[in-house]
Amino acid sequence: MATPQPGSIAPPGTPTHPMRALVIDDEQLAREELRFLLDSVGNVQVVDEATNGIEALEKIQRHQPDVIFLDVQMPGLDGFGLIRHLIEHPPASQLPQIVFATAFDQYAVRAFDVNAVDYLLKPFDPQRIAQAIEKTRARLAEQRVDDRPREAEMAALLEMLDRHRSTVAPPRTGKLIVQVQSRMLLVDQTEICYASIDEGTIHVATPTIEGQSKCRTLEELLELLDPQIFWRAHRGFVVNINHIREVVPWFKSSYQLRMNDRAHTEIPVSRAQTKRLRELFRI
Repeated sequence: MATPQPGSIAPPGTPTHPMRALVIDDEQLAREELRFLLDSVGNVQVVDEATNGIEALEKIQRHQPDVIFLDVQMPGLDGFGLIRHLIEHPPASQLPQIVFATAFDQYAVRAFDVNAVDYLLKPFDPQRIAQAIEKTRARLAEQRVDDRPREAEMAALLEMLDRHRSTVAPPRTGKLIVQVQSRMLLVDQTEICYASIDEGTIHVATPTIEGQSKCRTLEELLELLDPQIFWRAHRGFVVNINHIREVVPWFKSSYQLRMNDRAHTEIPVSRAQTKRLRELFRI
């Protein structure tokens, strides 16, 4: 069967309304190739492109796509970090369906752990693109029939992300390099109070020093840390549970964590992680 050309008429039986897609990849050539192939499928409207997870968050809110085609490794906020943010801060519309599109096949199992519709490897194959679209259409149809609350599903996705990190994490050295001005210090993990991200920079604090990590994302940093003691309390913060000085009740049954660093930094606990906080400390 010949591959339909961009702008071609959709075949009989194709849904009237085009599927709205957002392409998220930091490589321009990959975005252009995927956009062309999606146009070739027919009845798919690529509403926009994004070069990283942070940019994608704004465009998901703006365009409310049916599906996102998502690369895994991107600067600032990677693919799994984007999913975590969407889970913890759901968009006004339905959470979009997820199709991973990446060069790294070792992420395949993890992709399906977070309930992805499909997984596409670069260079993209037109037949696999078409299959991914059909799977997405089927998932969207099921979603319209089964209109259950999304919070339970989101919590399940978040649990899958955390479970995968704790069971498949690579070996850890117990030490982490923290840059303090011109010095590169080896810091024992147990000394780290928390880490945070601000405009793509990872900040690390201990009771005595503050510096920066060379990791690009908190997800990358978490792969180096012991999951038994480090917890993603909020999309922008990872905390060492052994360095929480005080749990502070906050607005609308939420909490903040006062840490054991020099500034006694207060860190918010996201709504999705409140249950985990209560489990940790039997609140």
